[in-house]
Amino acid sequence: MTKRHGYALLAAVIAVIVVISAAIYVGVATDDGSQDTISAGARNPRNSADPASSGSWVGSWSASPAGAEPGTEQKGFAGRSLRNVVHTSVGGTSARITLSNLYGRTPLSVTHASIALASATNNPAAAAGTLRRLTFGGNTSVVIPPGQQVMSDAARLRVPHDSDLLVTTYSPTPSGPVTYHPHARQISYVAEGDRTEDQLGDAYTEQSPYWRYLTAVDVLSNETEGTVVVFGDSITDGISSTMGANRRWTDVLADRLRDESGAPHYGVVNQGISGNRILSDGRGNPAVNPSGLSRFDRDVLDRTGVKAVVIALGVNDILRNPHQNNPDRIIEGLRELTRQAHTRGLRVVGATLMPFGGHRGYEPALENVRQAVNAQIRSGSVFDEFVDFDRALQDPYDPRKLRGQYDSGDHLHPSDAGYRRMAQTFNLAHLRGTAAAAL
Repeated sequence: MTKRHGYALLAAVIAVIVVISAAIYVGVATDDGSQDTISAGARNPRNSADPASSGSWVGSWSASPAGAEPGTEQKGFAGRSLRNVVHTSVGGTSARITLSNLYGRTPLSVTHASIALASATNNPAAAAGTLRRLTFGGNTSVVIPPGQQVMSDAARLRVPHDSDLLVTTYSPTPSGPVTYHPHARQISYVAEGDRTEDQLGDAYTEQSPYWRYLTAVDVLSNETEGTVVVFGDSITDGISSTMGANRRWTDVLADRLRDESGAPHYGVVNQGISGNRILSDGRGNPAVNPSGLSRFDRDVLDRTGVKAVVIALGVNDILRNPHQNNPDRIIEGLRELTRQAHTRGLRVVGATLMPFGGHRGYEPALENVRQAVNAQIRSGSVFDEFVDFDRALQDPYDPRKLRGQYDSGDHLHPSDAGYRRMAQTFNLAHLRGTAAAAL
């Protein structure tokens, strides 16, 4: 071969490579995820777990697994689709979910799962063009052993902040009991058969006040710096807030963090469990309603992108039997939570315990314990910073009680107005800064 012919052959090869590279580039550049849409009745959508774009993973929504759902011990939800409705605190360009079989006694087989934007609030129908099939390690099915959890692959989906997502799972085989969060304050839906890829909500004829299996939704964000975890009991869980209206105090906190100038750009995840205590576990193994000390690793330290934690626990240690009559034990429990957070460099903001005068469990001796705990919190010796929910919501004429407009009626849990007052009281600047070395 002459040198001239060699150069010509080399040039031809380079030209072919350029053409192929250009075609690949155009194909990738024009793929915005729109082809990942699953229409109602479709059964072979393209896998949507494409490589995620740049950004940081942060928590947008979460709920603590709190126990085993009664009545699901034998069959679970075999042959049915569970469509959980959850509300985002921050948005992003991709999403991933975590499913838990913590309280299961047998392997949980999930053969299909999907994520979508809801077409409207409190509605099981997906917005057009948003339904994505979820994968797990590249597979559309996954088996979750008893006591374990699994995170999905990233699904390319533009998730808005302050919006409802539909996360649907289908399990064809019996598996129980079902791991659930019983006080969702949000209606979710159930359908017969595999309806994970249905855009329309017609098949979802059964309503549910629970979140099942789903424990977290993370998003990939270029705008959000991290996650703040709110760790608490029924007051954090929002047990008395309006159903389906997202009026928990953590929802209002998320609005403030997103909308107010100079606020930290954090997602907010709610790790409240109704009836939760700092020191005492519920019954069972694993424990139903595990103590704050035993679940702190799982529900705070293991959250995605966590930068700060808000701790609002202690009332149930005082009110529930057996009563904790020693305020020093409650304070030591709170200090231990702070120490654990500091080992990860997390900022800790703690809340004073709110009034419960007039509640059926009220006793003067228990009020004295509450006051002693609050005095220690206000001294600055427990947390990096504190928020004084007690003074913000108490009746000025009887500080042992909630102010009437902030009382849901049971003299323990706030009304919607009370939850809003809690969030408005919160100093957002307290979430910034480095954790103290020791307290």
